[in-house]
Order: sequence, then structure tokens, then C-alpha cells
Amino acid sequence: MPAVTATTDQAASLRKLVSASKTTTVPRKGRVISVTSGKGGVGKTTVAVNLAVTLASMGSSVGLLDVDIDCPNVAKVMGITDKPDYVDGQIIPTEKYGVKVVSMAFFQENPDEAIIWRGPMIHNAISQFLQQTDWDELDYLVVDLPPGTSDSPLTVMQNLPMDGFVVVSTPQDLANLDAKRCINMIRKLNLNVLGVVENYTGDIFGHGGGKKLAEEVEAPFLGELALRSAYRDSSKPTALLDESVEDEFVLVADAVKKSLKEFGSEAA
Repeated sequence: MPAVTATTDQAASLRKLVSASKTTTVPRKGRVISVTSGKGGVGKTTVAVNLAVTLASMGSSVGLLDVDIDCPNVAKVMGITDKPDYVDGQIIPTEKYGVKVVSMAFFQENPDEAIIWRGPMIHNAISQFLQQTDWDELDYLVVDLPPGTSDSPLTVMQNLPMDGFVVVSTPQDLANLDAKRCINMIRKLNLNVLGVVENYTGDIFGHGGGKKLAEEVEAPFLGELALRSAYRDSSKPTALLDESVEDEFVLVADAVKKSLKEFGSEAA
């Protein structure tokens, strides 16, 4: 796909598209896997991005939707600088590493700019990202959600059909307390918790907290992701740079697929 120059006019066109949209039924696009967390700073976006590129490297057709309203960082982690094209009322996702990407960051003319949207605008944006984006056929749509249990993640959960949630936590007690709150919210909405991923495992923060949390809430434990120096290299998603990281994410991806199958949502 030819490079698209990021312009003020293009960002304005995308915002106009969202503002003018009406409430509609959101279509299904493969299996929708939402990556969430009870708090920020636990590596949720890193997990979402590396899970997406790992699924793609395993031969699946994958989309990555960044609806983290407060901190849409997927484009940064993926190394994407071009905004998507907008042709005849359709958003054409930017594609990299075999993953089609649409991000809330594409609405920012300046990466330092805050996105200040309330519920109706968030709902319209999500609807248009799905309905007026040329995703083509997907096996999996990985969604990077806002962290926490406030209005932003709740709005997304209520407006986007989900097959299940991957909850990212760390070995620390406070992170797992917040992750448990997040899991409780998901279940109150009668949605599926695919499992818990423990990030930042190792000598610095310890290990085992995420597995203990999974046991306490009776959810699958999807795996551990070690805190490695390889993550300092931001030239690519780390699963594409480091064999040990790749192996960890392959195990997580396989566990997610298994959990989807158990919930009756296996990809075709």
C-alpha cells in the first residue's frame, strides 16, 4: 500500500466521519480478542501488539484496533508513522508485519495532543472503525482497550462485540488487586475472561502473582512474560526481534486459542 502523508485535512476528514456517524449494529470481524488491564503501566499495549504480530506470524489474518482513548500507543510500538488512507467513505488500515492497524492516534495531529471524547463520540468512533474500515477477512481482531474500570473501557465493552478478554497483570499485589476488579467488571457484563497474562516476570518484580490471581478468579492462566532487556529495542515489536520473547508469545497465543475454543469462539 502506498505511503499516506499525515495531514491536518486527513485528520479532520476522519474526525468528520466519526462525528457524522449514526448508531448502527457493529459487524463481526473474525474472533475479537480484547487486551485489557486493571491499571496503566503493566505493559498492556506491548502485550496486545506482540500478540497480534505473533498470531500473524503463525499464519492468521489479523487486525489490531487501538481504542485506548487516553493513551493510544499502538502506532508507536508498531513503528507506524503514516495515517490510514480514507477513500470513498472507507478507512484503509495501515498494514505492517502482516497486521492491519487502526488506532485512535490517527485522530491526533500532534502525538502530544489529548483526545477528549465522551461516550457518544467513543461509540461512534468504534462503530466506524469496524463498519467503515476495509478490514477484509480477519481470523482475529485484537483490541487494545483503555485500562481500568472507568467510563472509557466500559463504553468500549458495551459497544464492541467481544469474544473474550486477555487481562494483563504483573507479579505485584497491587497490580493483581486492580486486575481482579477489572475481571469482576467484565463478568458483571456477562463477558468472557479468556485468561490472565503475567507480564514483567523475573528477579526484579518476582513471579507467580498472575498465576495466583488466575486461580483465585477461576480463569485460565495464559502464561508469563519475562522482563527482558530485549524490550529496549523499539525498532520492531519485540516478538519479532528476540527468540525467547517470540517463544513466550507463541505459548500465550496458543493458550488464547485454546480458551477461545473452550468458550465456543474458535477462529474458522
